Amino acid sequence: MFKIDHIGIAVNSLQTAVPLFEAMLGENPAGRETVPSEEVEVVFFGHGTGRIELLEPIGSDSPISRFLERRGQGLHHVCLQVPDLDTTLHRLAESGINPVAPGIRTGAGGLPVAFLHPRDCGG
Repeated sequence: MFKIDHIGIAVNSLQTAVPLFEAMLGENPAGRETVPSEEVEVVFFGHGTGRIELLEPIGSDSPISRFLERRGQGLHHVCLQVPDLDTTLHRLAESGINPVAPGIRTGAGGLPVAFLHPRDCGG
């Protein structure tokens, strides 16, 4: 069984995006942190599942920086929470779906993450 943990939105500037999302959602951010493995600063809105994550690159060669150069601001990813990431990745690999980068990485909140390429996932 899976749950939608959060949606990630790439932004050029958290300084600009956070007040906009505060106004739209009518609430303050639930948290903010730097994720060194992904070279981003993130701000979360909401609690539990179904959160919104804003991502600003902190390095010019970060994945989010490259995404913004190619596609501009907007939806970057949908994060699904699964009971066992290792088992899920093995099952996906058997179907020809592999992570963008090999192995499991450390994401926001110190949680294990793996990113799948959109072309392997129907979009």
